[in-house]
Amino acid sequence: MHTLATFPTRLRHIRAGFLALMVALVAPWAGAGTATAPLPTESVYHLNAQMTDQAGKAFTLVQRRGHPMLVGMFYTSCQFVCPMLVDALRDTEAKLTPEERGHLSVLLVTIDPARDTTVVLQRTAEERGLDPAHWTVARTDAKTTRKLAAVLGVQYRALPNGDFNHTTDLILLDADGRIAGRTAQLGSADAAFVTQVKAVAR
Repeated sequence: MHTLATFPTRLRHIRAGFLALMVALVAPWAGAGTATAPLPTESVYHLNAQMTDQAGKAFTLVQRRGHPMLVGMFYTSCQFVCPMLVDALRDTEAKLTPEERGHLSVLLVTIDPARDTTVVLQRTAEERGLDPAHWTVARTDAKTTRKLAAVLGVQYRALPNGDFNHTTDLILLDADGRIAGRTAQLGSADAAFVTQVKAVAR
């Protein structure tokens, strides 16, 4: 079953509190060793998660700083909602000019790292024709996955049959990792969200 759960509004406050805690813990060293300015207080990149992409290459989340990014959380065995999430991302990208697409990347992170190995992620990326020059399909450990979902405002829970209930937000991050827009529209591009993406991608 791939249904969406309705999560209480108070979870939004939990996300805000979690992000504030992450900032307090990592702000002293976030961006250390780089020539960039300190991260903005509200940057998702304060969670400097260790990740692995579909090719098995390790990277940290903060390494994506410097250009806008579309982010979604999914899992590969999902048969209905997640394919529509990918379709929405692809259609959003298709609405951009070549120059705008050149400034933007897409990051898909699995909420099922126990089953979504790099081999599985690579196969999924190939089956969906996701261009590795712009699309990263990634995994991290279960604890970090939960933290990333919290700072992005994505909720999910495992079901007894191995499926997940999860929200389906697509999140737009600006070059410094601040959330600049979001949409829950599936299957096709959200026109208002595309406008936000275009503004940030310029």
